[in-house]
Amino acid sequence: MHVVNVNKDVMKANNELAHSNKKLLIKNRVFAMNIMGAIGSGKTTLIEEAINALKDRYRIAVIAGDVVAEMDASRFEKLGVRTVAANTGRECHLDAKLVERSMENIDLEDTDILFIENVGNLICPVDYKLGENVRVVVVSVSEGDDTVLKHPMIFRTSDLAIVNKVDISEAVSADPSKMKADIEKLNPSIPVLLTSRNDRISIDRWIEYIESYLE
Repeated sequence: MHVVNVNKDVMKANNELAHSNKKLLIKNRVFAMNIMGAIGSGKTTLIEEAINALKDRYRIAVIAGDVVAEMDASRFEKLGVRTVAANTGRECHLDAKLVERSMENIDLEDTDILFIENVGNLICPVDYKLGENVRVVVVSVSEGDDTVLKHPMIFRTSDLAIVNKVDISEAVSADPSKMKADIEKLNPSIPVLLTSRNDRISIDRWIEYIESYLE
């Protein structure tokens, strides 16, 4: 009996397409960030803050991934940047094919930064490369300070980790320092930012991280 490993074939096809996406982005000198995190972690707000800080100096586009809704996409459109809503249907993550189709609706020659907001999930996006330059994982203190150790792979495979909404940590009985330490145990080389939309200094550090790739 011949057994076909469907999952292996799917991942191989996705990785090949992700490589093709990356080549296209490199050709057009587009810096792409895949921003992952659970629903309510604050991904959309962090992208909005980055757009507001950078849109006068850089040409920005957004791929807003979601299962069905276009609410996040409308928030980005209001900021005056090119936005494509990538609805995944039943899938809990974006894949390279969806990103490829979305990029067909973006003028990459007129884009410097591409934010890819992944579907709200800490598990499904882990294995799916999209062609991005940088993978960012956002986790909120409201998810509990044990959530990092419950989802190790996304922190091991990301380039930046953000512990968000630290201003409400006492109210939700979470310790941001513990979360940061847990991330660093899983991935000693990863930079970790502690952020809150109410703390301008922390948001500026997020913006500076993005700009470090654009210099």
